[in-house]
Amino acid sequence: MSRVTIPRKALQLSSRSSLSPFTRPIDSPCRSITRSRVTTPQCLFRATRCFSMSSPQHKKAGKANKSHARTDSSPPVANPGQPTATDEAYDVSGLESQILQAIERLTHDLSQLRGGGKLNPEVVESLKVQLGTAGHGKESVKLGDIAQVVPRGRMLNVVCGEEAHIKPITSAIAASEHSLTPLAPDASNPLTIQVPLPPPTGESRRAAVESAIKASEKADKAIQVARQEHNKKLRKFELNREVLPDDLQKAKKRMEEVVKKGHVEVKRISDGAKKVLESQ
Repeated sequence: MSRVTIPRKALQLSSRSSLSPFTRPIDSPCRSITRSRVTTPQCLFRATRCFSMSSPQHKKAGKANKSHARTDSSPPVANPGQPTATDEAYDVSGLESQILQAIERLTHDLSQLRGGGKLNPEVVESLKVQLGTAGHGKESVKLGDIAQVVPRGRMLNVVCGEEAHIKPITSAIAASEHSLTPLAPDASNPLTIQVPLPPPTGESRRAAVESAIKASEKADKAIQVARQEHNKKLRKFELNREVLPDDLQKAKKRMEEVVKKGHVEVKRISDGAKKVLESQ
């Protein structure tokens, strides 16, 4: 039998062609992962970094947070620091304090006029009482510090703290300018001095009403003086150009509103006091 000699190269080619057409070499996992990786586009990275570096947007002062802003058009400030000239122009706390003091003085003056100044216990409590003797030294004290005055209709009951104070208190009441005649204490209440109040006359009513009118005029004048002082401060800001014209106009309007409310309150209190004095 003859032998057929096949060249080695032909044998290698036939062995390669005998492989299945669906058989493919498998790459290493590292190469497969490297090829399937999705890289982030450079433009997206730059956009993200640019957005993160941008400054935050500030909210303008609106209706909800306008009270926390320095002016109507400026944003709110967490730590405002020292007040500016605009802040001082808008500040009316000093003006309101002066108006309140004027109203308190008016109320005190009118309370002293009820019934010709004899119905209010404070009138008797404010009398000066001399304690002690000439040999041991005298001491001047207010009657309200050593006794209690209790009104009972047309009668005032002066309750003394000590029996030794009855005589000096009685002398102080009798010597006052209010035409009062204190009665001696009775046995049932040895520490109580009764002081009858004379009924008011037409002349005393008219005098009390006139005093009430003068007291209200005094309060109105005090409010006007307070307004002048505040207006001078606004005028100074205007001359030095420290405050914008629009802010000055708003500050002046606020000042006039506060002054108007003060005058209205003075009129209300004085009218009520005059009605009470005329009806007694």
